[in-house]
Amino acid sequence: MDAFAISVQDRRCLDAGASTGGFTEVLLDRGAAEVVAADVGYGQLAWSLRSDPRVAVLERTNVRALQPDTIGGPVDVVVADLSFISLTTVLPALTGCATPDADIVPMVKPQFEVGRGQVGAGGVVDDPQLRTAAVVGVAQRAEQLGWHTVGVTASPLPGPSGNVEYFLWLRARTGSPLTGDALARAVATAVAEGPQ
Repeated sequence: MDAFAISVQDRRCLDAGASTGGFTEVLLDRGAAEVVAADVGYGQLAWSLRSDPRVAVLERTNVRALQPDTIGGPVDVVVADLSFISLTTVLPALTGCATPDADIVPMVKPQFEVGRGQVGAGGVVDDPQLRTAAVVGVAQRAEQLGWHTVGVTASPLPGPSGNVEYFLWLRARTGSPLTGDALARAVATAVAEGPQ
């Protein structure tokens, strides 16, 4: 959130792939009015978050099946930290749950975006060109759905197995979207400046 200067103060949020609640906690700490914590798993969300009245817990929930009526209406902010699934298959549900002025911040994990044959030893995507293509592919899918990339940055911390992950900032309404060559340059810069 810091990299993109997105305010969540008094906004209703969706944490897709909430797991133990890392992003849910960040959203609450930054003043979110409510966080819908959705995950396919069960019993993972930290008790302190589960018992917080600002958190609506949706467990055993396939994120691809989310709709506004299943989360109590559209949300103003969506964060997504998903594993073992491509964001390109999940974006239709995530964007469908968002208000027109929402901010969507998905974490792109290249190991789940490139083909199996392109993932190296230990499940790590080492090739910067493959990482770039993975992030651009997610951004292009979002654009097909009417959501534009406003920013992109590498996560400062690699994933558990050493994969470098990236955050996109998506908005449906923006005066300065990153598209075409500008998008490719922004992603290439994020890949080059991020952890190697």
